[in-house]
Amino acid sequence: MNLDRKTAAIGVLAGITAALLVLGALNQTSLAFTLYSISTLPILIAGLGWGNLAAVIAVLSGGAVIGLAIAPKAALFVAAVSFVPTGWISHLANLARPASELGGPKDMLAWYPLPNVLLQLCALVTIAAAVTGYVIGYSPELVSELVDMTLEISMRDPAAPTLDPNAVSAMKRLMLYLLPLLQGMSWVFTQFFSYYVATRIVALSGRSVRPREDMTSSLRMNRNAIFILLGSMLLSFAGGPLGLIGAAACGAFGAGFLMAGFASIHFRSRDKAGRVPLLILTYLSCILLAFPAIIVLVMGLADTRQAIPLTSVPGNGSDGSKTV
Repeated sequence: MNLDRKTAAIGVLAGITAALLVLGALNQTSLAFTLYSISTLPILIAGLGWGNLAAVIAVLSGGAVIGLAIAPKAALFVAAVSFVPTGWISHLANLARPASELGGPKDMLAWYPLPNVLLQLCALVTIAAAVTGYVIGYSPELVSELVDMTLEISMRDPAAPTLDPNAVSAMKRLMLYLLPLLQGMSWVFTQFFSYYVATRIVALSGRSVRPREDMTSSLRMNRNAIFILLGSMLLSFAGGPLGLIGAAACGAFGAGFLMAGFASIHFRSRDKAGRVPLLILTYLSCILLAFPAIIVLVMGLADTRQAIPLTSVPGNGSDGSKTV
């Protein structure tokens, strides 16, 4: 937490880089999703490698650049739905306490469990999706206009079939809830991928204080997330704004359990014959078909164990680390 020139410089540089990626996403249509997805990576690197103050400075400087380039309201929006949650995730990843407080060895530190980090990431993505929907005015009317525009473009092809009005209405109702679900799911995937890449970059630089984790054994969801997922599924049937929030939560927490399921498959197939073909077949089938993805999600629901990384207390003459 000590502020020095290097920490401040790293924070400012990370914030400017994150802001430039966001601005690039607004100007480059073909790369918009990719640029916005990795815009949080510099803030994560600053927070994981140089501490909370570096992350705070990165959030403030990034917001300032966006405010100057576009408008203060745009800066507040990007900070609220992207930069601040990212800084919070880096803060959680750097939390540690004496392992003795949890019944562990006296000479070890216990780090904030990755399942809890993933749980809070899913919750933050749900909130960000709700805020985004409110800001852009997401509504049945907006979805109807988007579907009509898409169909109008497709109907320019003389060979395109004529759609029944009832089918169009059903498509609009489906898209109304499918879009927030996919948004929540994609944000969790991309943000956790950024976290994973940031941890590897920080570890290579020698700045990481958190031990490197075996994702196949530690990437699980908190068991309390099961009840949140069930509640969000029920909420999605409420209709109106609450139903849309429920759909976004289903996507976010469903993505968390889906990643946990894939990690469980990697862990269970370790050192087994035919592991690589099995993993390739699993990923391809989940991309092409819904049923295999549901099976993987159920595996994530069934395996909610929580692994806690441990490292030696600095200065005790040992630098070992382990996970329990």
